[in-house]
Amino acid sequence: MVVVLQNNLSEKELENIKKKIRKLGNIEIREVKGDKYRILGLIGDTSSLDQKEITCMSGVEKVMHVQEPFKKANRILNPQNSVIDILGNKIGGKKLSIIAGPCSVESEEQIVEIAKNVKSGGASFLRGGAYKPRTSPYSFQGLKSEGLELLKIARKETKLPIVTEIMSPKLVEKFQEDVDVIQVGARNMQNFDLLKELGKTNKPILLKRGLSATIEELLMSAEYIMSEGNENVILCERGIRTFEKYTRNTLDLSAIPAIKKLSHLPVIVDPSHAAGLWWMVEPLTKAAIAVGADGIIVEVHNDPENAKCDGAQSITPKRFNKLMNDLKDIATAVGREI
Repeated sequence: MVVVLQNNLSEKELENIKKKIRKLGNIEIREVKGDKYRILGLIGDTSSLDQKEITCMSGVEKVMHVQEPFKKANRILNPQNSVIDILGNKIGGKKLSIIAGPCSVESEEQIVEIAKNVKSGGASFLRGGAYKPRTSPYSFQGLKSEGLELLKIARKETKLPIVTEIMSPKLVEKFQEDVDVIQVGARNMQNFDLLKELGKTNKPILLKRGLSATIEELLMSAEYIMSEGNENVILCERGIRTFEKYTRNTLDLSAIPAIKKLSHLPVIVDPSHAAGLWWMVEPLTKAAIAVGADGIIVEVHNDPENAKCDGAQSITPKRFNKLMNDLKDIATAVGREI
């Protein structure tokens, strides 16, 4: 629910309205002030509120219902783009965020070498899977806690913040201590117990779109995290499942401007999981930046042919460097920078 206030409202009158609204129910009030408007966003269960009673309050111009079920993620209540700051690296600002690294951590030598390579190429974050959700229970499942320790070594060597995927609510405390950006994978996008636990932390959360999830379902999953108090959420379009089998998934580029219209949260793109083919990563990355993505998360491996996981969709450090150079002109054309 949105309460539109009169422009000439005094601070005393504003506080009086807030006080009256709080008496009507357990509602969080978020004030939004623009050049020509001032509104109060009412977040929570507003079904029991008497709209007429609020409309009749002195200083209230009108009351409207927010049609979308997501409130904190909604651009109406947060008109300015959110910028998430991670150790001085910002996601959602003018500078594009480049998250790069292998699908899975395989050894100390491997992760440190790749971390150094992607940093020299222009990456601002290191990605790497320690816990790996796989379709087959017989596939490589990651090095788990050992993988986390190796990521920490790579972070120490390069000063790159680490991004890695969480699998269980039981790991939240450890990830909060060890990880800079906690990734929620596509398969866990609607693991609501996990989302609520992550909402109780103050860590930035990279939330990937589910395999067959709608845009609204993605934003509602973000709302689960934000409703618990953690509003440091980054959304990720990583391709959805369609009838097409040539690529691993179908990258939904239209989701980026759509989400930007609906929400203030930053949006990045994962071209690696979208295509599943290394030679498609570069053109899809360029297209994603052109339509307004705030950055990418891309898989880079120094020996893709012998990678333990997703080698077919990983690009080499050499190709990563070329991609970063190619992106400069596109970034400039859309008012961004690398």
